[in-house]
Amino acid sequence: MPLLRVAIAQFDVKLGDRAANYKQVEEMLAANWVTSELPTAVILPEIWDVGYAIEEAEKYGDRGEEQAAAFLGRLAREYDCWFAGGSVLALTSRGAQNRAMAVNQLGKYVAYYDKAHLIALMDEEKYLAPGEWRTHVDIGGVDVGLCICYDLRYPEWQRLYAVEGAQALFFSAEWPKSRAEHWQTMLRSRAIENQCYVAGCNRVGVTGGTVFGGRSVVVDPWGEILCECGEEPCFAFVEIDSEKADRARAFLQTFTARRPMLYKEF
Repeated sequence: MPLLRVAIAQFDVKLGDRAANYKQVEEMLAANWVTSELPTAVILPEIWDVGYAIEEAEKYGDRGEEQAAAFLGRLAREYDCWFAGGSVLALTSRGAQNRAMAVNQLGKYVAYYDKAHLIALMDEEKYLAPGEWRTHVDIGGVDVGLCICYDLRYPEWQRLYAVEGAQALFFSAEWPKSRAEHWQTMLRSRAIENQCYVAGCNRVGVTGGTVFGGRSVVVDPWGEILCECGEEPCFAFVEIDSEKADRARAFLQTFTARRPMLYKEF
């Protein structure tokens, strides 16, 4: 029975201050960590390393994710955990990208996911190159799909993850408080419609006049909220059982009743 412990690390991301954000992650782990025999995956917010500094990517970006990989790798070894989800402002061969990283418990940077859906409201397409593929990560026998923030508004993206076998979806976000109800409603919807766990880690605090809503959650395959943070910094553990997703899919059989030929125009 593949069991996985998920750790939500919700905090106030400081704009352009990598050192302060690294320090916050270290302090949250030091103050809240509880050892477990279960494999543990820590989820951080969107662009947790430098905040939403996409207009100045050349100044603040992390080329090849070298700094984040070294930092997370050290913590992964120290706490015997994964980091999966939580994106950084990465400088790549395609330009700046909003890149979620997966670092295993040995400290090895094993996979990444680039945000596929860029939000025009924030002019992301002017500063970031979009991702082109989905990323699955096997963590302790649990198939985890990585997504970032605005991806949440594209249910067809998460359905493809689920059809490919994802038993859990991890979202990192900088989601504003003004649309907090959208955040939680869609996270629950993605869990229910895909019959999988959904974990969403949002940031808190204020940047440039925008208040970020927090309210990070972990939702089970039936839509039950297993953990919910408030609007302040929060660190929480939740245990998930991937077989619950398998049983839900076997019971309702929504995937076997799909008729993809009717959806081909999408």
